[in-house]
Amino acid sequence: MTWELRSVNGRGLEARLRLTPGYERLEQPARAVLQKQFSRGNIQASLTINRSDAVRRPVIDEQLLTELAAIAKDLHEKHGAAPATADGLLALRGVLEMPDHEEDEETRQKLDALILVTLDEAAGALATARRGEGAALRDVLLGHIDTIEVLTKKAEQDPAREAANLRARLETQLRPLLDISSMDEARLYQEAAILATKADIREEIDRLLTHVASARSLLKGDGPVGRKLDFLAQEFNREANTLCSKSNAATITAVGLELKVAVDQFREQIQNLE
Repeated sequence: MTWELRSVNGRGLEARLRLTPGYERLEQPARAVLQKQFSRGNIQASLTINRSDAVRRPVIDEQLLTELAAIAKDLHEKHGAAPATADGLLALRGVLEMPDHEEDEETRQKLDALILVTLDEAAGALATARRGEGAALRDVLLGHIDTIEVLTKKAEQDPAREAANLRARLETQLRPLLDISSMDEARLYQEAAILATKADIREEIDRLLTHVASARSLLKGDGPVGRKLDFLAQEFNREANTLCSKSNAATITAVGLELKVAVDQFREQIQNLE
């Protein structure tokens, strides 16, 4: 007997079984075995059973064979059809059967149990392979998390966030409209303060760094983490969008766009996690 198992990603668990004819009775027990091992994925399980020819005996329907031979002889004599041959008659449906060896109830139960035990072993091997793939994927995800952290700190340390630079940009914007020599310094500082408040990305940076720590903690833990990481990916994307919208400098906007790319890559890989 041979079990062949294949697994691809899926939101839930979907098991498709292909059983050797005559073993349909094992469909529900086989599904229970797979549900014990897996909680997610599209799994195809195929059972093949090959019996030795020594335990199979041909069965010929002699009455049907006699009737068919008589019909063939009549066609030959009356209509000139080619005479029937033995192999031709035996090839006709219903004449020759090769039934499987019939077991008693005790033997059948033992065979069923062995088939399910073998399926459990195959499912265990598949689960081990999936865990190995998951471990490799974890390293990829941690790499994306590192990139997100680096970009977040780059935005945090951007010189454009400094008050002096904000004031200089405001002066540049107002110079074509106002005589800089007669500009009210108090008003200039007031406008700079308002601009700095609107453009402050401190909260977004803090939340991004918090999400980075949460993602690393999840990836180092055990058990299913796909849904939680998918939620974190949404939060990452929200903060990146806010950072871009509040940006008052091209350099910070550029960092925000790089963040969005890194978050998209992170989220794509998460779809392969349980």
